[in-house]
Amino acid sequence: MVVGIEVGESSNCWSRDLMTQLVRMGEDGGRQVSYFGGGGSRNTSPIGQRVGSRNVSPSKQKVIKTKPRGLDEETMTKSAKTPHPDVQMEDNIWAMLPEDLLNEILAWVPPFMIFRLRSVCKRWNSILLDNGFLKFHSQVPSHGPCLLTFWKNSQSQTPQCSVFSLPLKQWYRIPFTFLPQWAIWLVGSSGGLVCFSGLDGSTFKTLICNPLTQTCRILPSMHYNQQRLLTMVVDRKEKSFKIIAANDLYGDQSFPIEVYDSKLNRWSLHQKMPTANLCSSKMAFCNPRLYLETLSPLGLMMYGLDTGYWEHIPAKFPRSLLDGYLISGTKKRLFLVGRVGLYSTLQSMKIWELDHVKVMWVEITRMPSRYFRALLRLSAERFECFGQNNLILFTSWNQGKGLLYDVDKKVWSWIMGCALQLYNSRVCFYEPRFDASIY
Repeated sequence: MVVGIEVGESSNCWSRDLMTQLVRMGEDGGRQVSYFGGGGSRNTSPIGQRVGSRNVSPSKQKVIKTKPRGLDEETMTKSAKTPHPDVQMEDNIWAMLPEDLLNEILAWVPPFMIFRLRSVCKRWNSILLDNGFLKFHSQVPSHGPCLLTFWKNSQSQTPQCSVFSLPLKQWYRIPFTFLPQWAIWLVGSSGGLVCFSGLDGSTFKTLICNPLTQTCRILPSMHYNQQRLLTMVVDRKEKSFKIIAANDLYGDQSFPIEVYDSKLNRWSLHQKMPTANLCSSKMAFCNPRLYLETLSPLGLMMYGLDTGYWEHIPAKFPRSLLDGYLISGTKKRLFLVGRVGLYSTLQSMKIWELDHVKVMWVEITRMPSRYFRALLRLSAERFECFGQNNLILFTSWNQGKGLLYDVDKKVWSWIMGCALQLYNSRVCFYEPRFDASIY
């Protein structure tokens, strides 16, 4: 079962009108797409000009700063450029496009656009079941990072999900009606798969799913029936995934580490951490190392899945750190994000990176004060942050926006969206992929 728009009957998938519609599919939102920020980059084409707008001589050029699909460069545009007429496409020629070439072309289309293309014809409607398409899709680079927001309707308890595509700057709705009622906690996402957990009566359960293909699978029960801190990682080369269960969710009990391996379809027991009193959500996985922040004493512990041993990391935490989060980056980079300052007027948000050679936290940036004041209006206001691939997102309650920081580009940017301001919503980074298997 796949999610998408209704399939329309079409006898000729290569007609000129349909091809013109595909070329211009980015100009309107469609029924299932709500545009981010109420618009986008400025449209300078005469096609998009309103009646009565002032004509500009073609010889006059002006530089307009636009940011189409995340690009930051300035683009040179001509306001009165004559539009090209529609190219007449021969149906009998395009209908003979080789199957493998068609699959390779469609594999580069952003996943959310594939659902709109499925209504073109019966041939394209079955594209997600085509092994040739899935083979090419697994070889192309990622569409780009997305933000998945999950919540349940307060009255009907119906699962709701919105996905914001950072490259396309658009929100998309994905139905999550296939989830069981007990799956209420969004654990995280990796490699196109999303993990949920919850209590089915008195039994703690976990499941894995692919939102695009609408498939899910309930994992076997753990050795210890207790709510646990969970994290997941997907190995695309091996076509497998692992779920790692650390200590008790509330940090008042200590259990052996449990690791689920999709290849073995079972949980394996590992060593118990020697230090207790873990903080909730203070965990990061940098393959093959699991880092956990401790309170008693305040410090950092590391567990090697390859070695099977715990190790204390003697990196002193920054002074006057009020609350901190561990964030895993690319190439085994580990970040610490936290608010510092004893007085509200002197508080700020900083990001540190662990220097594995010197074994110390090195400050890499400080959140500008204008962003800090907009994100946290009150000094005691709670915030959350999470990251993936050197991207860090900050959210706080009663806010209709999130603050994104790109570690590589050193750029701060706001992400607008009503889904982020719901008190019971949970957010994680998400990579949409059709080839991500739940087995």
